[in-house]
Amino acid sequence: MAEFSIDRFVDTYARRAAGMTASEVRALFAVAARPEVVSLAGGMPYVQAIPSSEVITVAGEVLAELGDVALQYGGGQGIPGLRERLAMLMAEEGVIADPEDVVVTTGAQQALDLIGKIFIDPGDLIAVEAPAYVGALTAFGTYEPRYLPIELDDDGMLVEQLEQALLRGERPKFVYTVPDFGNPSGVTMSYQRREQLTALCREASIPIIEDNPYGLLRFEGDAVPCLRTLDPENVIYLGTVSKTFSPGVRVGWALAEPSVVQRLILAKEAADLCGSNLNMLLTERWFSDENRWRTTLAGLVDIYRSRRDAMVEALEKHFPEESTWTHPHGGFYVWVTLPEWLDAKALLAAAVERHVAYVPGTAFYPDGRGTNKLRLAFCYPTEDRIREGVARLGALLHEEAQLYRSMQG
Repeated sequence: MAEFSIDRFVDTYARRAAGMTASEVRALFAVAARPEVVSLAGGMPYVQAIPSSEVITVAGEVLAELGDVALQYGGGQGIPGLRERLAMLMAEEGVIADPEDVVVTTGAQQALDLIGKIFIDPGDLIAVEAPAYVGALTAFGTYEPRYLPIELDDDGMLVEQLEQALLRGERPKFVYTVPDFGNPSGVTMSYQRREQLTALCREASIPIIEDNPYGLLRFEGDAVPCLRTLDPENVIYLGTVSKTFSPGVRVGWALAEPSVVQRLILAKEAADLCGSNLNMLLTERWFSDENRWRTTLAGLVDIYRSRRDAMVEALEKHFPEESTWTHPHGGFYVWVTLPEWLDAKALLAAAVERHVAYVPGTAFYPDGRGTNKLRLAFCYPTEDRIREGVARLGALLHEEAQLYRSMQG
């Protein structure tokens, strides 16, 4: 039996520690890990598709040839050879990057934290999508900002809402967006909206934080230019290899102007001194073989496309007709809107009893809205598991709909 204990440091913590709470996504992991539960909650990459024998070979080569470097401390900016490889990856999406303007971080999550550290003072206003990536809200929340939520539709951020806020005198420190296959929405910002956003922020001298973890996971349609391509001087670009290679190596990065880069390096060195040379060298070596990384990425895209299709087909078959959902052209997620009288958070316990898990929509809004929305992840479960999970959830929703109608007379 767990013992109850009193935190004797409770009156000693900094004020900002009071806002540090586990996200709803993290809280679900323990439940979702149970084998009988179909987890449509966590956005875990399907690492089983990564050829482990080749990773072992690469790791052996790194240790055999560069062991003294791999096992040693490194510099705060990251290994130059890796930064060159990351510039190569960005070029795949039309982003021209000087490796000297890249800072390697411990996953893109650390990049978000460093952005918060160097830009946000307590009480500062920041503009975020509504819904927004919960990890960004968590990272920024440590620095005690106020939020300006900007709603989305199928073409991404409603830039007109941001423009109206500026006309009212609001002045966000920056605008944060995941414009390609967003988390949690799955939608992609249209080219017209990207032009509107970059022009508006350039005129107002408001930097844009472009978070692009999913850009190379496109299933269909033509690529849209990155915001960084449209305005290199005013857009700070964040990336990660977690979706194109492995989340286990914890390699992300930020691309920014030199003045921002220097502050990011100082902030990173204060946080963890440097990244892991072993992980950076392994990642550099992995992406040095073009056939290897392209073949692996193509296999991942095929798997995720098939699972997206399975989820959308299952939603059409099993969900109440009053429900709607996004149709992502890439990435990991489908965003579902239920009838307004359904509370996705209140239904979660009943869903878990039926051995299916999802993330309630309220996790993705700083102001607590989104009660009738939920995020479904199709990246990790097999197609059959996805179909079964959606069928279980659909049955629960139909029962709730019947109960509601009967109470309405």
